[in-house]
Amino acid sequence: MSSSLVVCEVDPSLTEKLKKFRFRKETTNAAILMKIDMEKQLVILEEEYEDISLDDLREELPELYSYKLTHSDGRVSYPLCFIFSSPVGCKPEQQMMYAGSKNRLVQSAELTKVFEIRNADDLSEEWLKEKLSFFR
Repeated sequence: MSSSLVVCEVDPSLTEKLKKFRFRKETTNAAILMKIDMEKQLVILEEEYEDISLDDLREELPELYSYKLTHSDGRVSYPLCFIFSSPVGCKPEQQMMYAGSKNRLVQSAELTKVFEIRNADDLSEEWLKEKLSFFR
């Protein structure tokens, strides 16, 4: 029952931006940072990043991250990863709003690689590669 909980809708302009982001041609790591506008109860774009490392994004979750992954056989892919975390120290009702809105965002952006992290300090290349190994 909780998997269908929707608290916030996704801003249509963000949905369009996410579709374009999915098919970007650049070969660098990039991210889209999103947040919830509490008054409008809407998931909105906060910031876009080009050529950014996981280390630089550690404090910026939740995000959509296009990651340059080099496979053991030398192939290169660019998996689109949604890395979700509720803001640290926010009120319980805000935590519920973030958690409930995650499903709507995943559906709107048609995301398949969805990972949740509790502690931003755990976000590393090794962590992401381990999570992505499930999809190989």
